[in-house]
Amino acid sequence: MTHLLEKETPFDFSKECIEAFNILKKKLTEAPILVAPDWDLPFEIMCDASDYAVGAVLGQRKTKHFQPIHYASKTMTDAQAHYTTTEKELLAVVYAFEKFRPYLVLSKTIVYTDHSTLKYLLAKQDAKLILLRLENPHEGALEKKEINETFPLETLGIISSHNDSSTPWFADIANYHAGNFVVKGMSSQQKKKFFKDVKHYFWDDPYLFKICADQVIRRCVHGQEDVDILTTYHNGPTEGHHGANYTAKKVFDLGFFWPTIYRDAHDLVTRCNACQHQGKISQCDEMPQNAIQVCEIFDVWGIDFMGPFPSSRGNKYILVAVDYLSKWVEAKALPTNDARVVCKFLKSLFARFGTPRAIISDRGTHFFNDQFVKVMLKYGVTHRLSTVYHPQTSGQVEVSNRGLKRILERTVVENRASWSDKLDDALWAFRTAFKTPIGCTPYKLVYGKACHLPIELEHKCPIVH
Repeated sequence: MTHLLEKETPFDFSKECIEAFNILKKKLTEAPILVAPDWDLPFEIMCDASDYAVGAVLGQRKTKHFQPIHYASKTMTDAQAHYTTTEKELLAVVYAFEKFRPYLVLSKTIVYTDHSTLKYLLAKQDAKLILLRLENPHEGALEKKEINETFPLETLGIISSHNDSSTPWFADIANYHAGNFVVKGMSSQQKKKFFKDVKHYFWDDPYLFKICADQVIRRCVHGQEDVDILTTYHNGPTEGHHGANYTAKKVFDLGFFWPTIYRDAHDLVTRCNACQHQGKISQCDEMPQNAIQVCEIFDVWGIDFMGPFPSSRGNKYILVAVDYLSKWVEAKALPTNDARVVCKFLKSLFARFGTPRAIISDRGTHFFNDQFVKVMLKYGVTHRLSTVYHPQTSGQVEVSNRGLKRILERTVVENRASWSDKLDDALWAFRTAFKTPIGCTPYKLVYGKACHLPIELEHKCPIVH
């Protein structure tokens, strides 16, 4: 069979071919014999993926022949079935490592896969975070050490997070403010730094608070509490799976503080399965945007349709409107994308936020028609149209569309038909996310204060103004 793959090879079904065919047929019809693992030999994993399933075989080479130890396979979910071929092959590798983990920990492992681009992706410096290399951080550190199988009984079953500790990071500062206690053994330089830092904190039983550089008072948290807060502000029902910086800024806006918040937020995002499956759009993929001069809040709105999507309670489209100054977003799930629903949406928008000076849209038939023109004339609103060659004039609404779609993709997960139920939560997440151009959240700019979230009641954060 290998010989037949060579160029210009004549097909001659010789006696050797018949013998090879019979041997192959016999091997394929025999039941596989599984062997016990030899912990002194490296393991080998053979992975493969089809359009609908992934499979893997774990084995070892005790002689020259590969001997199987374990088989595993599973059917892909609907979301996984839409992955690219490269991602499906990597999914098979990740599935194999999860399935055979007890065999592979602290063992040398060789992985076989049949997709050539994986080699390129694993060597690529700026590959997506979903395409991570699997490495052993303790390689070589435990090779010459014996495993101690005895441990105190009281430690059995105890699980702690990476940043959980019985002693808070602010213990010395809290002891000083609560009981005027100073740790002994500090050098003069350490004392000088300690008394300089301690001025920015105060004790209000039972919590320690810090007066931050922006003169906002925030409560100090540690251990499992900061893990819960960060997790809730990233993938809670109204949090939108934002990036590390925006997630950390949301925690700051709501009045919590700990020193490693940005590093912890980055670690959380890199471990978030929904975020890694969506990947990231780089600047080279984006249309260049031109700034639009806006005089006052709600002066200029951009509108656009998203869709069509899978039907959700009869709705297939989302009509999005964005204020160019505050980045405030309004959206509505609609069954159609005609001029009638657009005019009804705009009348509701004007009743809530007042008549704007201008509306910016593309040249879609739902915006470029007589019915739409009559509404604009009635309310005295200027209608600006983006041209085919300069679509960036409505760029702000395109950015918001992409942000809302990203939030919905990461919160809806597999049941795509429920997107209309998640739209309000996605809007909440978008409005309470930090926006770099305005230096705060749209909610704070519009209402003059931070938006209170349900987690504040649980963790008793201070009121932030």
